[in-house]
Amino acid sequence: MLRKAPIAAIALIGAGAAIFFVLTMPRGLDALPNHRPDPANGAYLFVAGGCASCHAAPDAGDPEKTTVLAGGQAFRSPFGTFYAPNISPDRTHGIGAWTTLDFVNAMKFGFGPDGEHLYPAFPYTSYQRLRVEDLMDLKAYLDTLPPVATDAPPHEVPFPFNIRRGIGLWKLLYVDGETLDTGGLDPVRARGAYLVEALGHCQECHTPRNFIGGRIATRAFAGGRAPEGEGRIPNITPHEDGIGDWAETDIATALQSGFTPDFDSLGGTMARVVRNTAQLTPEDRAAIAAYLKSLPPIPSDSGQGRGRGRSGD
Repeated sequence: MLRKAPIAAIALIGAGAAIFFVLTMPRGLDALPNHRPDPANGAYLFVAGGCASCHAAPDAGDPEKTTVLAGGQAFRSPFGTFYAPNISPDRTHGIGAWTTLDFVNAMKFGFGPDGEHLYPAFPYTSYQRLRVEDLMDLKAYLDTLPPVATDAPPHEVPFPFNIRRGIGLWKLLYVDGETLDTGGLDPVRARGAYLVEALGHCQECHTPRNFIGGRIATRAFAGGRAPEGEGRIPNITPHEDGIGDWAETDIATALQSGFTPDFDSLGGTMARVVRNTAQLTPEDRAAIAAYLKSLPPIPSDSGQGRGRGRSGD
């Protein structure tokens, strides 16, 4: 009987490893729809998604005015420090060798061409809601940009978070690859939802997270601690703690000018966002405003999340 115990333990470990392997396998699309990519639409999506804000080199000056996507910017989190990768069309150092299907699967399902899970510091939990056709357009535009033959620094992630295979378990909770469902919304708010929830990935900062880094859905857009650990991200729901006393025109104006209704300015990382939203069409800024005002009003955890304060924006 005692001799059988080690055998049973080995069998149990083997079965657990097999289950872990199956559960953490990357899952994505096998084929793309019949769509002729439109780089012009891709260029607009590039701005609306704030791609240069993260992927321009740290010494690029104004990242919103560059298309040199060498990566290298550091993003600190409770799980380690992540560095934005090179997403230029360089075939060795960037994503020039990626197929469009590779790119779509990275954006919607968070894994690279080699099947390796990508860290969710890359906001694919929001980008998964984008239409496949839009992602095909975005890849077509990225392919027109200058290639950069440099590598971003490797991530600085401690054990056990450096075991990427484990991200597959996390994805079971937060990634399904489904396109955003805007059923029930009028066309203006539906467009706003697409810009806010998917392309603009606003929840990535404005929604608090739990201990495993997942967004807390019941507190969507209610603000909270900044991902970097310093300061707070403001509440942008129509609660009195947030933007409850802002008119839709106030929101649209802030997204264009960076000024709040009381003539304060949006600072911090939000200043980067405004440099992008200022390039959107007036109709899209109005759609964002209409959608934000339609959200359920949720109080801030600490009452410090008001959208008017300079320090929390």
